[in-house]
Amino acid sequence: MSRFTIPRDVYFGEGAIQELKNLKGKRAIIVIGGGSIKRSGALDKIEANLKQAGMETKVIEGVESDPSVDTVMNGVKVMQEFQPDWIIGVGGGSPIDAAKAMWIFYEYPEFTFEEAAKPFSLPQLRTKAKFAAISTTSGTGTEVTSFSVITDNKTGIKYPIADYNITPDIAIVDTDLAQTMSPKLVAHTGMDALTHAFEAYVSTVRTVFTDALAMKSIEMMKHNLVKSFNGDKEARSEMHLAQCLAGMSFSNAILGIVHSMAHKTGKIFNIPHGCANAIYLPYVIEFNKKTAGKAYADIARRLGLAGNSEDELVNSLVEMVRDFNKNMNIPSTLKEFGISEQDFKDKLEDIALNAVTDPCTGTNPRQISVEEMKKLFECTYYGEKVGF
Repeated sequence: MSRFTIPRDVYFGEGAIQELKNLKGKRAIIVIGGGSIKRSGALDKIEANLKQAGMETKVIEGVESDPSVDTVMNGVKVMQEFQPDWIIGVGGGSPIDAAKAMWIFYEYPEFTFEEAAKPFSLPQLRTKAKFAAISTTSGTGTEVTSFSVITDNKTGIKYPIADYNITPDIAIVDTDLAQTMSPKLVAHTGMDALTHAFEAYVSTVRTVFTDALAMKSIEMMKHNLVKSFNGDKEARSEMHLAQCLAGMSFSNAILGIVHSMAHKTGKIFNIPHGCANAIYLPYVIEFNKKTAGKAYADIARRLGLAGNSEDELVNSLVEMVRDFNKNMNIPSTLKEFGISEQDFKDKLEDIALNAVTDPCTGTNPRQISVEEMKKLFECTYYGEKVGF
């Protein structure tokens, strides 16, 4: 038996945040990151809609990239004082991830991060509050997923929380909110979303439901990703919807070693998450094609890419990904990104071992050893074809 879980309601399109005025409750906590949500006027609109619903509001702001345990627990203290019956995460992946974790500890103050990180073992939520997520970037899909990642900055330990309990009750995918992203953010988040869809489509736990969502999102991204980067308003709206479809897919199908590699090198080499995914994706397709060639060829065929054989179709798919990177000024190798050769060699053993043990590796379509992971990293550093 398989399971497929998404938010109860997804509101999408222009002006979708107006749906907030229909929420039923007394108090809402809004969790945000930096000042861009304020400068754009989006926070004012969100608060106005909630007040129209008769709710008192309070804002928790300043959630950093890779949200920390301290940030989460400070937010929990605010929630315990304010006693919200709605928690609303607004932004990209970091504020929404942080808000999800705050939700857990608001409802269960004695719980620990070690307990929370045990996959699919959270106690029942919604005893105090419901959760709404509003995405402002077009990549993470966290507004529809059952995941959150929190970092303990004192120990360096990352706590990946995976549980259907933290799937939001409501997701709001307002295409107006996607229009103010910088071109670089569009590129990085767009390639993150594309990676979500690709990895879900070849996952060892894929289903007909996840395949349908992943494939539709890939088709939409093929037509809109570069146009979105170049400032096309309609393409940005389409990408905002496509990344949500990809989020629904990977929330249920999980991911693969592109994300394993990105998770273990992002902070250590200071590579933005979406950029890391973009660099690794074509090399991982080459590695995975021994066991997932048929699925990759199916993607290529559905996209109308050139090729008569499975190998030709997969090669066309790899080239399409490389063209996306080139057209959006994303480096093609770790070396081109600016990592020194000595620094790479010094850390290779550790990043390879850590990537193999990452939770996402378990659903990759081809098993990988530490030695193979080292070779794969070397290919991504020097730009070599993956032939093993």
